[in-house]
Amino acid sequence: MGFQNLHNFKIPFFILLFKIYIMTISANFLIVLLVSISTTLHTPMYFFLSHLSLCDMLFSTSIIPKMLHIVLEEGGTISLNACFIQIQIFGSCCIAECYLLTVMSYDRYVAICNPLLYSSIVDVKLCTRLVIISWMLGFLFALIACVLVGSLDFCNHNIIDHFFCDFIPVLELSCSDTSIAEMESLLVTPFILLFPFLFVFVTYVHIFFTIFGISSTTGRQKTFSTCGSHLTVVSLFYGTLLSIYYSPSRGYVLNINKFVSLFYTVFTPLFNPIIYSLRNKEIRKACYICLRVKQI
Repeated sequence: MGFQNLHNFKIPFFILLFKIYIMTISANFLIVLLVSISTTLHTPMYFFLSHLSLCDMLFSTSIIPKMLHIVLEEGGTISLNACFIQIQIFGSCCIAECYLLTVMSYDRYVAICNPLLYSSIVDVKLCTRLVIISWMLGFLFALIACVLVGSLDFCNHNIIDHFFCDFIPVLELSCSDTSIAEMESLLVTPFILLFPFLFVFVTYVHIFFTIFGISSTTGRQKTFSTCGSHLTVVSLFYGTLLSIYYSPSRGYVLNINKFVSLFYTVFTPLFNPIIYSLRNKEIRKACYICLRVKQI
């Protein structure tokens, strides 16, 4: 059903979403490209950032193109198989991003709290393993959800009051017993959202204590600047996700939850590269070098 009763705002809203999608793909692709070709960005933090950008590109592409059609037509149809594919891709990227943000917080923790051991702890092998694990867990958890939903029976009711095939709105369409799928969601969600969020919270508590222990004001500001961008992205991403997935399931039919979902599915993938590029001198410098523009 998408967003109902847009009326005169339909075309401006469509143009806004289209521009955001183009900007999201362009900005995230630029970060992936810069990290790949710039030797100054061949560090663990930027390695994780490039995978986060790749995740955001897949994340947006799985939802926004179809959403544009739905907005323009004030509704749309999607086959059951295409719906499952959207759940799989969206779920995989969303879960992988949760773990990538967690891995990035660990990277900042070691860099700030144990700087002398950083290069020996966070090496190439560890970074590669952490990224592979993040993507694998994202794919497997999403696949389990898809298999469980795919085993259900779907009868006459086929209207989704949302702008994409999210897990719970699709689950509500089933005319068979959904208790197993709901139980799986209840058991898995803490491992996807709550525990990673708590890990990030604990690491930043240690980071803040370490920063406050630095006597120099300049040193504190310089140290905090290395994790400020990540903390901002974490706050935006986890804040919206937790507000959606720990609200009552019936809240999914409310327009307020559609707009909250719109924030983390459309705006957050755009904010990530903007936050990192605007607050990061190394990325800006690499971009200038790539474009052969001298930094003033």
